[in-house]
Order: sequence, then structure tokens, then C-alpha cells
Amino acid sequence: MKKDFIFSEISNLKGIGPQLSKYLKKRKIEKIKDVILNLPYSETDRSKISKLNELEVGKIHSIKVLVKKLSFPRLRNLPNKISCEDETGKIDIIYFNSREGYLRKLFQVNKWIIISGKVNFFNKKYQITNPDYVTTLEKQEYVIKNIPKYNLTKGINEKKYRSISEQVINSLPNIEDWLNVDFIKKNNLLNWNESIKKLHNSKDAKNNQSKSYRRLVFDELCANFLALLENRKRIKKNKTPKLFDDNYAKTIIKNLPFNLTNSQVKVLDEINIDLLKDQRMFRIIQGDVGSGKTIVSLIPIFNVIKSGYQCALMSPTEILAKQHYIFSKKIFKDEIKIEFLTGKTEYKKRKEILKNLKSEKIDLLIGTHALFQNKIEFKNLGLIVIDEQHKFGVKQRSDLAKKGGNNCDVLLMSATPIPRTMMMSLYGDMDISKISEKPAQRKKIITLSKPENKINEIWPFIEKQIDNGNQVFWVCPLIEESAFLDYSSAKKKFELINKKFPNKVGLIHGALEKEEKEIVLKKFLNKEISILVSTTVIEVGIDFPNANLIVIENANKFGLAQLHQLRGRVGRGKKQGTCILLFKDGLTKNAIKRIKILKNSDDGFFIAEEDLKLRGFGDLIGFQQSGIKNFRFSDPVVHEDLFNLAEKYVQNIKNDVNQNKYAFLLKLFDRAEIINVGEI
Repeated sequence: MKKDFIFSEISNLKGIGPQLSKYLKKRKIEKIKDVILNLPYSETDRSKISKLNELEVGKIHSIKVLVKKLSFPRLRNLPNKISCEDETGKIDIIYFNSREGYLRKLFQVNKWIIISGKVNFFNKKYQITNPDYVTTLEKQEYVIKNIPKYNLTKGINEKKYRSISEQVINSLPNIEDWLNVDFIKKNNLLNWNESIKKLHNSKDAKNNQSKSYRRLVFDELCANFLALLENRKRIKKNKTPKLFDDNYAKTIIKNLPFNLTNSQVKVLDEINIDLLKDQRMFRIIQGDVGSGKTIVSLIPIFNVIKSGYQCALMSPTEILAKQHYIFSKKIFKDEIKIEFLTGKTEYKKRKEILKNLKSEKIDLLIGTHALFQNKIEFKNLGLIVIDEQHKFGVKQRSDLAKKGGNNCDVLLMSATPIPRTMMMSLYGDMDISKISEKPAQRKKIITLSKPENKINEIWPFIEKQIDNGNQVFWVCPLIEESAFLDYSSAKKKFELINKKFPNKVGLIHGALEKEEKEIVLKKFLNKEISILVSTTVIEVGIDFPNANLIVIENANKFGLAQLHQLRGRVGRGKKQGTCILLFKDGLTKNAIKRIKILKNSDDGFFIAEEDLKLRGFGDLIGFQQSGIKNFRFSDPVVHEDLFNLAEKYVQNIKNDVNQNKYAFLLKLFDRAEIINVGEI
């Protein structure tokens, strides 16, 4: 049997018709490989044969009994009964709606048999109703064992799914391992076939440090790093170096109203070196909230334009794009020709921009994702800069690189501090620059915590802020009130605050249309309202220089990284910023720890590391947003050594990667589609 079997449709298996296929699809089990990777979450212990005087009601037992009598009542609604015994007692086996012929064949009088099922008690006698297993003594090894349990959906019973899983595992072809024997032995792993079988037939699936589980983790990470490596090869194509006079940029830097940090200077040097190379730049700037990524991206834009190319700066929202446009005009003055384009740009203006873009009369085009619509053509695009790129996954990055052309460099920016293990596993196809310092003029945000029963103490502070011309964010976890969750709702809080500060309050949440959000945000930005009540949809990256206070309700319900991001919405001007964390009584130890960490540190990278330890990968950076499929088995805290091992392994083989050898691995973990691996 070939490898193709593993990637074939589940419907090819024996006993799976259209209806069962439909139910399996709901569990995202469509191919044989999905069965392989759908590990049991627990197991039922049927390994011990119990005497009848040892039985416990409500528990599953395996018993060896002698069949004494079969009773088949004439009345249809009465159950069939099989009376059995052993040397210690008696038991009835009860069946509803079972055919007499079937039961007579299964239960032969005066024969010893094995039965396994849940025990109950009725009429002073033990019973097992519709037992899970009935078999002969000769075949007891199929029952007397630990039986794996799988997460299922409606329409599939355990027994049926187990037969599917067993059919797959027993039919596995002998896969030639891509890891050599010495490597497996040295790193205390198992070969692939052995690890898969153990994971489905032992307790290994529940132990994320077992040899077989660690092998699966390593394979998953290896597939990810291989995909990133292959993507890197595809995007790092040869180009014409960008040649520019550094003195142009030095003049811009000299005229800035602030000094660049050492971190900013270092990252600028890294980008400039990339621009001068004959290989395309594909770099990400990772910086904490307020670290000054924007100016670091504008200087290279200036250099590229002075070397004879056009540039594009793309942001996820119109408001953020507009801020970049205004800031760029302020920095560059009349040195370069800048235009602004979004999906809302009026037809006449849009037509003019497209014409000028094509004839190279525009140096820098700033806007939203609309910049890369098919009708938009650059004459000579040399650099793409994308802000808040967390919505771009590996496939999207590859597609973006194609759009720009081989001579176009790509620079991405992210305001989400991410620990190194995660950063490499997400962006290993890119060069990474890190801005770790914040501008000297930026004041540290004062972070306070307060129980919600003392909320009345906050109102005078808010009133004082408004009187001084400052603005306030008030963040709630929910949009509506919930009967099940004891969280504050944004709508209810809006009504309360609006009564206290009439006509000074706005409301924004995820259920609003994009246009509605932008209207409210513009009002806040233009100081038409003083308080913005919101859920966690406050736009990352947008500067609200007048916002100096943020109140976060139910702060204990948020992760550290998220709280840090929210806190970073204030104190972005010259005035002191304050963050108040509201919480209910009865905090968990973890919640207390999170609040203490936040109060004592404003280092986003340190906070991200701590958040990773406390909450895990998925909470720290949402994979739905990142465009990358979540790791299914790997945990960067538990398996940090395997992250490092897989990264090192792929680096060691990068010059000698046999596509065919690793194609199976890439397809198994859905990484092949990212880099278009063909048939295996």
C-alpha cells in the first residue's frame, strides 16, 4: 500500500457511506490522514476481568461469565434477557430491540463468554444493558485491553469510530522515515510508524512528553520550518540593488523633532543593508507599542524613492492609513510626491491617481489593502511597506511577494511583541528586526488596579481628565449583557457613562460595520467626543494623542499581552498616560500574577514571554488573525526544546532539502499548500 492511501478520501474506507462521511466532515475528518492525526483524548480501561462480587454500579467492567438462560418475552416492549453467572454471583444482560436469532448466536447456553459494559442494579441483581462488547474466550484480547476514546460528533458512536480508526492504523503503509536512526535515538524519539501506532493504542496520546507524542510534535514543527524555508527561497530572488546617497536620509533624520533610539538606528542599518543587496528584502520589524516603527519605515521609503523607484505603504484601516499619510507629508514636506488611496476615494480623484501612478508622477502611495487591486499599476515599484501585518500568513506573504515583482523589496511591521520561539515558527521565512527601546520622551504609563465595587472613585478622575482637555477609553469584554458570563457589557456601560457625561460618549464594538466604526473613531480622533466605550476592537497602531486614560473592566479575564496592547492606546502624546484595571473579588492566583506583572513592567517582550507561560500560544497571538493554521500538537512552553531542535535540524539541511523526501511530511501537516508541493 502506497503513501497515497494516507491522503485519500475517508469515504474509500470500508463501511463508510455518504451519511457517515457527512458526520465525519463535521469533525473535520475528510481524509485518512485526519484519522491518523485525530488522537484519542482518553481511554476506557477494560483490561481487568472482574468477578461479579467485585462490580461497582455506574462503572465499566469486563466480566467472564457462564450463559445459563435466554428469555425472549412475547410482548414487543419488554426487553430480552440473558441470565449469566460466575462462581461469585449472578447477572442479567439486557437487550432492547435486538433480534432473537442474533442473540442466540451470540449467547450460547453453557458457554463461557467475555462481556464488557456499564454495570447497573435492578431488582436486587446486577445488570448490563446493551453491553459494549461480547466475545468468546478465544477472542478476548480484542476486548480485555485499554480502549481509546475519541472526541466525536452527533451521528457517530464510539464503537463505530474506533473501528474506523483501527482499520486505518492497521492498514498503515510502512513509511520510510525521513529521520535517520541515529538522530531518532540521540533525541529520544520513535520512528514514525511506531509512534503513530502507540499514540492510538496506549496512554501516550495523553502524555505530551512521551516519546511518540514528542515525535509527532517534532514532525509538526519540522514541517512548519520546512515550509517557511521553501517560501523564503521563493521570495528571496535576485534583484537590482537600490543605490542611494545616505546623506538624503540623514537630512530627514536631523530635522526630526526627536532623536532616534539606538534600536531604531540599528534596525535602519539592517534595512539599508538589505536594500543594497542583490537579493530581495523580505523583513519584518517587530516593535512594542509606541516604539517608533513608523519613522523607521519612512526613512527606507525615502532612500528607495531617491534611488529612482516608487513605494507603497499599506495599512489595515483607513484611519491608520490617513495618519501615515499626514505624518509622511509632515516629515517629507515637498521632497517627494505622496498620494492617498482607499476604497472610498471618489472616482475622479482615483482615476487621476491611477494615471499618475502609471506615469511615475507619484513617488509614494499610501492607503488600505485597496492598493493591490488588479487595476492599480505602478510604473516602477521598488518597496512595499505593510503596517500591522498580523493578518498576513505564509501563503499571503508569498502572494504579496509575487505582486510586487522580483525587483520589489518588502518590509512588514508588527506591534505585537512575540517570544522568539513563536516568532521563528511564524516568520521564519523572513529576516527579523527588533525595536526593543521606546523613545526617551515617551513617559511610562501609570498602571493601577481597583476592585469594581470602588468604581465610584473613578468618576471624579475622569471628570478631571475631560476638564483638562484629555480623552478616555473605557474597555469592556462583551457587547451585550450575558446571562451566563459575569462580564461587563459595552452597551450597558455606554448607557451608564452617557448619563454621567451626556453627549460626550461614543460606543464601538465588533458587531458594527467597518464604516460605522470608522465614523465613531474619527469623532474621537477629532475630539468631538471625550469618552470612547468599546470592546477590544480599538484599532492597534492608531495614535490618539489626546487619550490619556484607559479603564479596562474585568481585567482579570484578559491575557497579559492583550492588556499590554490595550494599555498602549494611551499616553502616546506628551502627557502622562494612566491605565486602571478593574476586577471583581475572588481573583485566581494566575489573575493576581498577571495584574502584578502588568503593574511592574511596560516591556512588551517580557510581558509576552510571561503571557506565553500563563496562557499559551493561541491566546497570545490569534491564528485566525495571523492567517496560519494553529499548531495542533506543539506547545512552545512545554516543547521549547523541540522548537529549537526542529529549527536547527531544518537549518542544517537547508542546502540539501530533498523535496520528495519531505513532501509527505509537508502534506501531512497541511504545509504543502503554502508552497505548492506537487504529488508525492
